[in-house]
Order: sequence, then C-alpha cells, then structure tokens
Amino acid sequence: MKKTIIISTFMLMAAAVGLYFYLTRAPEVFYRSVAIPREDIISTVSATGNLSAVITVQVGTQVSGTIQKLFVDYNSIVKKGEPIAEIDPALFNAAVEQSRGNYLNAEANLLKAKVTLADAERTLKRNRDLLKAGVISQADYDQAETAWQSAKANVKGAEGGVFQTRGALMQALTNLRYSVIRSPVDGIVISRTVDVGQTVAASFQTPTLFTIARDLTKMQIEVSVDEADISRVKLGQKVIFTVDSYPEQSFAGDVVQIRSSPVITQNVVTYIVVVNVDNRDLRLKPGMTANVSIEVARRENALKIPSAALRFRPKGIPGENSRQEGKKEGMASASRKSGARGEQVYVLENNTPRLVKVKTGISDSTGAELLEGNLKEGDQLIVEQLESGGDKKRKNPGAMGRPF
Repeated sequence: MKKTIIISTFMLMAAAVGLYFYLTRAPEVFYRSVAIPREDIISTVSATGNLSAVITVQVGTQVSGTIQKLFVDYNSIVKKGEPIAEIDPALFNAAVEQSRGNYLNAEANLLKAKVTLADAERTLKRNRDLLKAGVISQADYDQAETAWQSAKANVKGAEGGVFQTRGALMQALTNLRYSVIRSPVDGIVISRTVDVGQTVAASFQTPTLFTIARDLTKMQIEVSVDEADISRVKLGQKVIFTVDSYPEQSFAGDVVQIRSSPVITQNVVTYIVVVNVDNRDLRLKPGMTANVSIEVARRENALKIPSAALRFRPKGIPGENSRQEGKKEGMASASRKSGARGEQVYVLENNTPRLVKVKTGISDSTGAELLEGNLKEGDQLIVEQLESGGDKKRKNPGAMGRPF
C-alpha cells in the first residue's frame, strides 16, 4: 500500500513537471516573406486642384442703363465683335442729338466770326489808305485795327468751341456704341450674371456681365503643392489626374509653370503649380476638382523592396533589444521621410532571418528602389513574423516559412 502511494506520488509529480514544460514552452515562430521583384518604379507628388480655361475674359459694360436685349446664353459660342447684349439706347440717342446740335451751333458761330473778321480786315485796309491821304485821324485807324484784332480772337474762340462740341459729340457717339456689348474674343460663354430689364451701373469698378472662355479645348489645373514636395516638381514633368465625373478614366497633362508666391492657409504653406491639359473632346468642364499625381522620378526594371520589408523588425532574436529596435525603426522611418535612405531588411535563409543593410532610392506607394545591398531578384524578404496557434498562421499557411 505504501509502495503504491509512493509510485502514485512520483507519477503525479512527473505529470506536473511535464505539464509545466508543455505550457511554458516557446511558441513556434513562422515568417511570411515575398520575393524581390523587378518593376518600374514611379515616384509621384499627389495634390488637388481645379480645372479652368487657359484664357478667361470677363465682359463688363462701360455705360450705365437697363439691359434691353440678350443675344447669348450659357454655352453660346461667340465670335470676336459679335453683339452679346444691348443696353436701352434711348438716353444715348438723345445725348447724341444734343451734342450734334451744339456742334452745329459752334460751327455756325465760327462762320459768323470769320465773316466779322473779313469785314474788320477790309475796314482796316481802307482806313490805312485814308490815313495816308490825311482823310482820317490816327485814332480812327487805331480803332479799326483794334476791331480787326478782336475779330481774329473771336475766330480762335469759335474754333475752340467747334473742337469742344465735336469732342462731346464723339463721346456721345461712343457711349451709344457702348450700349451694344460685344464679345472681345472668340470663345464660349460660361457665365451670365444679367437678365433683360436689369439695371447695370458702370462706376469705378466695371460690373462683370459675362464670362467667356477663349478656348475650352485647352485647359489648365492650378494645383496646390505642399512646401515639402515643391522642390521635386520641375517644368515639363508628366501629370496624371482624375476627376469625380470620370472616376475610372485618367487624363494626362504637363507642368508648365511653378509660381514662387506662397499661399498660406492656417499656417500651411503651399505653392501653385500650373498644369496644361488637352481637352479636345470637351469632356472636362471648368471648376472640376482634379486629383493630380505629378511624376517626379521614374526607374524602369528596377529591383523593388516592398515597404513592409523595410518596416519589418523580428521579435525574440537573441542579442536584440526590443526598445533599441523600436528606436532603430523610428530612425529608419525618419530617414525615409528625409530621403537619406540608410535602412535594413531581413532575408529568409534556411528558415532563419538574416539582416542585410540596404540603401534605397525613389519610392512609390508599395516599395522603394534598391540602390545598394547584397540582394538579388527573387530573394525572400521577410514582411511579417507569426507564432504558432495564432489566427494569422491559419489564414496564411501558404505564405509562411517553416517554424524557427
């Protein structure tokens, strides 16, 4: 009996020890890896902007009055010099008639002054002869000369009156001509702000009645680029953009202008980049919001390191302190942001991670170009570490290496 108790006690102790080691054993470690591919890498700067016509003319009025007629509407195609609206000309016609009457009266006064001058000149000549003959006195001759000079002055004054009234007549005719508003360019009407019967007033600031786009087959996008990215944008770079109206279609353009004047909104500094767009099919409309990607660099058939591989840091490797790894990862992230590509990746060899120092170049949304590092196409880069018993192991059985 005593022997049985001792044996049972040893068996329970052995079972407890076995259970302890089973429960405290290190979990099996798996790694998910991807092969290094060769791909074209395109580095872009993303921004947004609005489409507009390259040349947009705002048409106003130089005279005040009531809109009597409208000859165009939205989307009307107009030619240079074509009437697009008319202001009631009644007051301008009356002003023309009044100015013409003043002008004719001034011309009549000039003719009258010339007749008086001719008569004074004849009298002066006659008195000159009579003075020589001793018939009249010097005072009579002087009086005739004064009348002649006065007549000459009256002619000059009458001539000035003619010029003045003629100028007033020309102004009245010009105002009458301005009562018909004409298109200053060939184009299409994209905005109209007046209706028949509306009174417009031409003051210090001319009101805008119509907006005419000169040529909608050539448009532009004014893109707001962040100050952190503006140094990478150059003239002539290719641009791809989309608009909400055609979400599945991409459009192309080119950078034609980089403006140096900053735009500061809530302490955020941006710069305007102008992109020219070909719109021959007239599908794009002014004011559309464009989601723009400016191609700032391109590498063809380059070795590409996935972004996940650059971020990966293994856990539980002897000699590696998790806190130090966290610092290194933060430094690597800061390095990637600043462009000083001093990073590292882990290659899966014989089911074991091997650290490889790398230097990367341009990047896109999925990875970065490999510039330096002991890597080749097809090498397996670790992107994730998994442990046995976890959900990830069951979800990704084909993407894992053997347990480490």
